[in-house]
Amino acid sequence: MAIIETSRSVPLGAVSTFRIVTLIDTAVNNVMSAYRAHQTQKSLQSLSNAQLDDIGVERGTIERVARRASQH
Repeated sequence: MAIIETSRSVPLGAVSTFRIVTLIDTAVNNVMSAYRAHQTQKSLQSLSNAQLDDIGVERGTIERVARRASQH
């Protein structure tokens, strides 16, 4: 019968390093998401009302649509 080890010590500082890397990763993802939202909003703003209507977006909802699209 195999014994499953449920607790193991980790090298000194490994947990702190993991938390810092996770924090940096989250920050980078947030910045990239904001950048994508800005780019999408800029692109949608450049479209005519007829073009926006073709894709089902109203001019007043561009910011919300861009934010939502950047999170996927």
